[in-house]
Amino acid sequence: MTTLTAPPQTAPPPSRPRTSTGAGNWKRRIPLLPALIFTIVVTQLPFVATLVISTLQWNILKPGERHFVGLANFKFVFTDERLRNAVLNTVVLTASVVIISVVLGLGLAMLLDRRFVGRGLARTLLIAPFLVMPVAAALLWKHAIYNPDYGLLNGTLNALYRLFGAANGPTIDWVSSYPMPAVVVSLVWQWTPFMMLILLAGLQAQPGDVLEAARMDGATALQTFRHITLPHLRQYIELGVLLGTIYVVQTFDAVYTITQGGPGSQTTNLPYEIYLTMFRKYEYGQAAAAGVVVVLGSIVIATFALRTIASLFREEVSR
Repeated sequence: MTTLTAPPQTAPPPSRPRTSTGAGNWKRRIPLLPALIFTIVVTQLPFVATLVISTLQWNILKPGERHFVGLANFKFVFTDERLRNAVLNTVVLTASVVIISVVLGLGLAMLLDRRFVGRGLARTLLIAPFLVMPVAAALLWKHAIYNPDYGLLNGTLNALYRLFGAANGPTIDWVSSYPMPAVVVSLVWQWTPFMMLILLAGLQAQPGDVLEAARMDGATALQTFRHITLPHLRQYIELGVLLGTIYVVQTFDAVYTITQGGPGSQTTNLPYEIYLTMFRKYEYGQAAAAGVVVVLGSIVIATFALRTIASLFREEVSR
């Protein structure tokens, strides 16, 4: 007759002291509170103040007539002809600068991705325009390059005309004759290095074994670029376009310095129109409403940029 024995009892694991998760999180976050408070004071409080002002009819030339008008200023922003033209100029300026900068930046990045003597010096010189202050860059283009009397463009044209036997070449006032291209070219000169750096990082992140396999299979340089390099660079191009759009859409220095919005408001973009509304018409409420619209548009673009950056990080981690 067999007897059943109970399985041996195992001692329960020693209980761990319970710690308050919330208290631990707060201990880690307390050192960040000064930075958080500083960020709120510097960024959020002015934005809240701008929102409040955007609901007021406020002209400094008419003291005592400030009153609440609700969303009337926003209605004015979307229906005023000058602001509509400023929006159109902003779209044209931003799209032109970003697209041309990406194309030129891609070409320069592909050149710098190759090994050659003096590559470090060439890279430093190509990055230099991005390090110039925006106002200084605009003054450089307005006076040293575009000036009709002593500018580099007219001087080069005159030299070419004299080379072929003519007495003098044409004297062209580039800013007055071609205001929007004048601003676009100066901004392309400044933002192409930024695009070049992003795309160069993407080129150097290409897997070498894939490129070697393509060469072994007999793929031409054009086929390799079209089917391997360009798809790999897609997210880097998207990132450059989004970040460039965020910055270029807020351009004020070049427009103010080179053309001052003219002639005939041909280059007046939204930031410059907001400046005119604020400091020439003294309509604080309308300027604040237009500023809020620009900020919200920038936030939408920045959201897509952050998603692109996050996808790039996920791709790098998954490799």
